[in-house]
Amino acid sequence: MGGRDTRRKISLTGIKPTGSAVAPEQGGTLHLGSYFGAIRPALAMAAAGQHDSLYFIADYHALTTQRDPTVLRDNVYDVAANWLACGLDPERTIVYRQSDVIEVFELCWIFACIVATGQLERGHAYKDARSRSESVNAGIFNYPLLMAADIILYDSDVVPIGADQKQHLELARDIAIRMNHLYGEGTVVVPEALITEAPVVPGHDGRKMSKSYGNTIQLFAPPKALRKEIMKLKSESTPLEAPKPSEGQLVYELYKLVASEAEAEAMAQKLHAGGYGWGHAKQELFEALDAQLSPLRARYLELRTDETELERILQAGAERARVIARATIERVRAAVGIGLRSGV
Repeated sequence: MGGRDTRRKISLTGIKPTGSAVAPEQGGTLHLGSYFGAIRPALAMAAAGQHDSLYFIADYHALTTQRDPTVLRDNVYDVAANWLACGLDPERTIVYRQSDVIEVFELCWIFACIVATGQLERGHAYKDARSRSESVNAGIFNYPLLMAADIILYDSDVVPIGADQKQHLELARDIAIRMNHLYGEGTVVVPEALITEAPVVPGHDGRKMSKSYGNTIQLFAPPKALRKEIMKLKSESTPLEAPKPSEGQLVYELYKLVASEAEAEAMAQKLHAGGYGWGHAKQELFEALDAQLSPLRARYLELRTDETELERILQAGAERARVIARATIERVRAAVGIGLRSGV
């Protein structure tokens, strides 16, 4: 894999290692929303084999909010262990740490020289921070530039994103189009958004599962802790013997994510018939989740205790990523006039 001589399209996914550190034995950094909403759809796309795929852990992006170096390093390894345990294959894909490919910062500076500040002032994160009267660091202001460099550096043809991330991709497209207009067609690849139909995973309070809401269930929580969190899920207080709705109910919606179509239908029928309570449904949900996650949890704990192996995987991925990055930077340098004239 490398450069534009490949006939296969390149897909790029970034993973931000944010949040407070959670000990591996307590479930790690990621939660069920990450698994069902991001990891499973991404792995399904990789398995389809239609693209050469790159996955990077965006540690420099995390610096906009993270001030504890130990937590940041731990989170990088934890995110890597989570994705690898869930099935990301470093032999079939490129998995690397953002900061290990320094060419991204050179490209980011070049982009900063052609982008108007007004475009950055319209960024969601910057506007949200300003609306809350927060002191905004320059990293948040320039965040979209670094994201654009992440994407364009690797000749990314498609970027799988949710609809709420479309603005960042649109800026990356604008930058790529402007680069080609200023310096010639083919200077960089213009990326396309691949809007994913990932499910919105509810937390135990019914809102979207998110660290910012404090309603997450850790992906690799031990069975006892996982069951406790499942039993806390919000549910209606219909008497045990009464019929109950299924669609739109938190427990049932989560069960559909992990169960087969037949299993989900069976639970719906039991709820509709009555004599089957939400406590029963929660127990079934726990058993289905634990059955699916137990082997992944074991693999995660094995990986997480071997940071030497995780580092080897990330470094091997970075070496492969640099092949693409260097080719892009050489092409861009020549186009913008940085470095020696050809033939000198």
